[in-house]
Parts: sequence; structure tokens; C-alpha cells
Amino acid sequence: MLPFMQPDSLEEENKPFRHKKSLGQNFLTSNIVPGWLCDAALIKQGETVLEIGPGTGRLTIELLKRGASVIAIETDDRVIEILKETCQVEISQGQLNLIKADARELDLVSYGLKDRDFKVVANIPYYLSGHLLRLILENEIQPNTLVFLMQKELVARIARPEKNSLISLSVEAFGQPHYVRTVTRGHFHPVPNVDSAILSIKNINKDNFKTVPIAFFFKILHLGLGKKRKQLISNLSHEFDRQKLEVIFVNLGLSLTIRGEDVPISSWLSLAELLLAQKS
Repeated sequence: MLPFMQPDSLEEENKPFRHKKSLGQNFLTSNIVPGWLCDAALIKQGETVLEIGPGTGRLTIELLKRGASVIAIETDDRVIEILKETCQVEISQGQLNLIKADARELDLVSYGLKDRDFKVVANIPYYLSGHLLRLILENEIQPNTLVFLMQKELVARIARPEKNSLISLSVEAFGQPHYVRTVTRGHFHPVPNVDSAILSIKNINKDNFKTVPIAFFFKILHLGLGKKRKQLISNLSHEFDRQKLEVIFVNLGLSLTIRGEDVPISSWLSLAELLLAQKS
């Protein structure tokens, strides 16, 4: 392995190496943060890891050092060329597979991944956070663990919610989210306007959807949270009979005046199951 190139040397040897705003590029400049990400994912020798947007390779190299087999998805040709030079040995030995692809169109099956037999670890562009979470968690091929470095505020909304939201409930329906730690903006170049945080989601699965289709559950979630200031039963009554809803709420021990943001994931899942049975 070649000595890791520092961001300054990257720009010096690949003039002009400009960070593309259109790709949301904020490259890690710290060797500490990749270790935090790998620790959060509990990376072990021989595991398969999907990395999205490896950038200048700091996280990639840490994953390789820990013995992981890495599939790195990157759309920027300049970055791919740098990684080909930096990780020549790992590529030749098959430990690193670089794939040019758009992260918004991940095709996990074509990468040879097996359901719940790999991990996803990545420093992702802020603007793709919600899309990538949904794309990966709802995928036919799921990871067993996901660790993302994302905007701090969003990680807090998902893993430390004062009130439930569409995104926090969506994540919790598939796994166990944890706010691992804050990563201040000074660890990146260019420096973003906000701090980041590490989100881990463990024990990812579709067990909650054995009796309720994913699409129907999310239909109920969107409907119930459609107007936050309205009571849940009022939102749902736009498509379901009010009297039947009241019976269901009583059976689930839900107040008739409760708002969707105050309903736990377990009750949302039970609610969706009962509403599906009502439509059958």
C-alpha cells in the first residue's frame, strides 16, 4: 500500500482537484474518524463492507486495515483514479472492488452481496441521507448493520427523537438506531456549515413486515403523520371509517386524542395490521 495521500497533496498532484458541490463532497481530513466508524460497525476480519462515496480513501484504508473486503461505490472518476493508485495491492488481491456507479441507484444484487451478510459503512453527502437510508433499508438485499456519518441534527432526529417523525419511525421499523457520537465540522474539507454525527443501525431485518406489506405500512405512516397538529385518528379518518378506528384505538390502548408523533413503532405496526385486516 502506498503512503496515504493527504488532501493537500491530492490537490497538488491532481490540479485542479476541486470538490464538486453537485456531489456533496466533504472529504474526511481526520484519521481518527474512520476508526470511530469502524468501531461503531464492529468491523471484523473477513467481513464484507459496502462503502458509498469513498472520497480520498481514509475510511476505505481503515476498513482494509481491519481485514474487511470492501466494495466501494464512487461516481467521481478523479477519486477512482486516486484510489486505484493508493490501493494497488488491495485491488490486485481482490480485497478492494471499485465500482463506478451513482449512489442514488445502488444495485446491491449486481455487486454480489448476500442478504444480511454484509455491512454498510460510509461518510455520505447530507443531501442523500434520507434517500440512501430508504434505499438500503427497504432493499431486497439488506445489510445486517449500517453505519453512516451524517448531519448531526438528522442523526438526533432518528436516534434521539423528542417526538417520533416519519424518518425515525421508518428507520426503527427495520432496525435499532443508535446515536454513536458527534463529529465536529473541523474533521472535513471543505468545512461544512454544521456538525456531523455517527448513526449506527443494527439488527436490520424485515421481521416487522411478515404480515403487513411494507408499502401499506408506509401508506399508514404517511397518512397518520400527514398533518402533525391534527390528532392521529383525524388524519386516518380521511381513508378509514371513524367508528371502526375508535374501536381499534381502544383495543390498542391508544388515546383517541393522541397525535402520530407520540405513538411508538410497536403501536404503528399493530395499527397497520388491524387496518389491513379491515380492508380485506
